[in-house]
Amino acid sequence: VQLVESGGGAAQAGGSMRLSCAAVAHFDSMGWFRQAPGMEREGVAAIDTGDGSTYYLNSVEGRSTISKDTARNTLTLQMDDLKPEDSAMYYCAAGGRALSPLDGQWYRMWGHGTQVTVS
Repeated sequence: VQLVESGGGAAQAGGSMRLSCAAVAHFDSMGWFRQAPGMEREGVAAIDTGDGSTYYLNSVEGRSTISKDTARNTLTLQMDDLKPEDSAMYYCAAGGRALSPLDGQWYRMWGHGTQVTVS
């Protein structure tokens, strides 16, 4: 298993949550994706580990921060002001340089996911 997510769980609207993803290798692009029941997968946040550029889904921008701890090879997503519509299974993804960082097609490695439920 190359990507292992942690964090997630239940939270109240307006609260915060921190998701982490431990990687066993370096990847040029890493991101967080989510999928709610009956919905398509969507890219939430991504980072270019080379130049540090970050990308966010419009609905989470301004209240979320993606970061990469290079020494620990860990990707983190901090989400604040949680909303019920943030409820979904969240997946960590990684791969080579993604030309469209919030498009899951650019990622070749996926974690098993961690559930986030906001009520």
